[in-house]
Amino acid sequence: MTLRYLLALSRPRFWLYLAGPVLVGAVFGAGEPGELFSLPVLALFAFFLVPANVLLYGVNDVFDSDVDEANPKKDDREVRYGGQRVVPAAVLACGLLGLGLIPLLPTGSLLWVTVFYFLGVQYSAPPARFKTTPFLDSVSNGLYFAPGAAAYVALAGSQPPPLAIVGGWLWTMGMHTFSAIPDIEPDRAAGIETTATLLGEDRTYTYCVGCWTVAAVCFGALDARLGALFLVYPVFTLVVALTDLDVSRAYWWFPAINTVVGALFTMGGLWMLVYG
Repeated sequence: MTLRYLLALSRPRFWLYLAGPVLVGAVFGAGEPGELFSLPVLALFAFFLVPANVLLYGVNDVFDSDVDEANPKKDDREVRYGGQRVVPAAVLACGLLGLGLIPLLPTGSLLWVTVFYFLGVQYSAPPARFKTTPFLDSVSNGLYFAPGAAAYVALAGSQPPPLAIVGGWLWTMGMHTFSAIPDIEPDRAAGIETTATLLGEDRTYTYCVGCWTVAAVCFGALDARLGALFLVYPVFTLVVALTDLDVSRAYWWFPAINTVVGALFTMGGLWMLVYG
């Protein structure tokens, strides 16, 4: 029962949000296909698949327990933290697992792992608690870009192109802010200020379209095909904003959308890696 609860707490639908970027970063950072199965890549993927999600969402649930009492997502889609002592213990254990990456990764990769730890914890925990400060809540979700950058550096030996960093970071900002739209009313009721509560639903759609459009332009400057692929996000947002499609329902489509986009992104990188 405890294991089932911890797995539910880790949001299995969203596991690839952290582990997927590892695959993308590895594909684009590798010099030849065999490097994709190197120990640093396998270790990063294993850590960011489950332990990092337990860490991230465990911290979130512990420090959001009062807010989540009024959040309808906790009634069916997710589990509600009720003070179980196993959760802080699991969070600590998963956080310590990440220390095993230190001897496996170069300094440039460990920098990005550190970025993940800092933003992942401080997003929900005091003293920063970025999630309660409009726009910082959005910017801090660059934590989802960090695993991919760590994998890229581990294989390429250099940092990702600046346009890829900007584009990837903006993509995470749009994703976070769109996901906050269904929580506008529960957050306002709990006195929580976010980018979405500050802007309101209509202007939040505009903000997401802006983030994702600029992200597509950045990726398009690297490869026009990547730019075209990432345009699916602002187009989808406009469809939701301009129709009567329920945003709470649309939000739960993103794991599937991200999986498809991520798979195409990765396969494109594999094609270039194998065939040049």
